[in-house]
Amino acid sequence: MRPKIGYLLPTRDWTVLGNQDLSALIEQARLAEELGFDSVWAGDSPVTRPRVDALMMLAAVAATTNRITLGTAVLLPALRHPLLLAHQLATLDGIADGRLIVGMGGGFAHPNTEAQFEALGVGFKRRISRMEESIDIMRRLWTGETVSHQGGHFAFREVTLAPKPVQAGGPPIWLPGSGERALRRAARLGDGWLPYPPTQKGYAEDLNALTSVGTPQTSSTAGTSEASSTVGTSQTSSTAGTVEASSTAGTSEASSTASIPEASPTDVTREYGSPRASTAHPFTPALYATICLDEDPERARHRLRTSIERYYNAPLEFVESIQAMFAGTPEEAANWLNGYIEEGAQHVVIRLAVDDHRAAMEEFAAQVLPKMGEI
Repeated sequence: MRPKIGYLLPTRDWTVLGNQDLSALIEQARLAEELGFDSVWAGDSPVTRPRVDALMMLAAVAATTNRITLGTAVLLPALRHPLLLAHQLATLDGIADGRLIVGMGGGFAHPNTEAQFEALGVGFKRRISRMEESIDIMRRLWTGETVSHQGGHFAFREVTLAPKPVQAGGPPIWLPGSGERALRRAARLGDGWLPYPPTQKGYAEDLNALTSVGTPQTSSTAGTSEASSTVGTSQTSSTAGTVEASSTAGTSEASSTASIPEASPTDVTREYGSPRASTAHPFTPALYATICLDEDPERARHRLRTSIERYYNAPLEFVESIQAMFAGTPEEAANWLNGYIEEGAQHVVIRLAVDDHRAAMEEFAAQVLPKMGEI
């Protein structure tokens, strides 16, 4: 089966380069659909790395496209109240006629990210349990039933969300990360996994570890919409891998060679909290990768360095040690990406590290996209 290929809208790059023409971002999404991409994505980071609001941008894209899937890579649910976020995502899924995927993350442990949480009045060290509780609340609200909740972060009585999302059970939720805790979380709560391990070997090891704890479609206790009214665990880890919303700092959850011991779904549930609220969506192993194309590999490397160091304000060598990144010819890039696909990636989200995003997207579509899945 051909893997799906997505394109990350350069919302952060627009801000860094001082581009105020937001309509051009919407045009980029329309062009991605015309060029044959399967999905378009937007990142989220209102303070740490400012950009346009991901959900508002995707709503505009949803209204002007017909086929292409829309996704967040990734959204930080801990920064928002789950009642309001559930309502926004249900509305967006309706505008997109069921084409939405919600990539969610906790936020990487880094002073700039911590400052973002502090500015919004959210405790950084409890962001993971807050995210997990939010996911449970949103999935229950998306059923259309009246929900009461008493948890570690949120409490409310008899709330009904309308309209419901178009997709049964709500849009699929994809979680990022590596390491035992993050992989257990993705297996337990996610409909998909969206990591960025820097090597194909690391990807294969993490995917194998994730599968060993039981992905949602194979778990005999995957759960139902009748989720517990009290969610969350005592877990308050300050380290969670993310994609767009992460900063470039190390984390104990970012090991690309995590080894998870065999455990039954019941064991996972008892140790880490309630399982997924529904099994409406198949589980999708995905990949987030940064690409810079040039027929001259040295020039490609220079362009990648310029883009990444401007984006993250950190050395390229450090960023690429924890993120999947490639600079080189289109043929080499196709071979590199196919290495991940061979290890199990079913949906690849591409970020292009360039200045001229239209030209780069057209080049990728013409020279790399047709070679995807040739393994």
